[in-house]
Amino acid sequence: MLVTATVKKKNTTLPAVLVDAARRVIEANRAAGRRIAVAESCTGGLVSAALTEIPGSSDVFQAGFVTYSNEAKIAMLGVSLDVLETFGAVSIAVGWAMARGAIVRSDADVAVAITGVAGPDGGSERKPVGTVVFARAERQSDPEDIIADSREFGDLGRGGIRLQAALCALELLMPGSPAP
Repeated sequence: MLVTATVKKKNTTLPAVLVDAARRVIEANRAAGRRIAVAESCTGGLVSAALTEIPGSSDVFQAGFVTYSNEAKIAMLGVSLDVLETFGAVSIAVGWAMARGAIVRSDADVAVAITGVAGPDGGSERKPVGTVVFARAERQSDPEDIIADSREFGDLGRGGIRLQAALCALELLMPGSPAP
């Protein structure tokens, strides 16, 4: 009973900083009349979970694609096998393809994609644990305009990397936010 009472009082299992950021994203996009989508890999749905913590978010948040495996990236977002094999899942090319796929497969005006190495394993010399790629696509923009970049968070632990990646993705969903 104590756990149930605590959960009801807090009303969320997500960190307050994440829910607050999601609330700002929903409110700002609602005011701008924009619909949003996310394509997540290393965050595993954390951004979508934060956005849906906000009551009434369904008028802004259109779709969340959790594409953890390469097969899911191909099937759900239309990422090319050639791009995955050539550049790897954690790459600007794949992030961009994920963001474009989310725009094409939803009614969103803007989509953000996140793909990275959350650890503790899976890193390499070129892409160490803590490497995360972000990409943003906008419906009205030229599909050839690539708005993507990578960040090195360092080894903050799996949860820390995922939280920082989710916070960055939410920032990229803000109207008028700069490129990643």
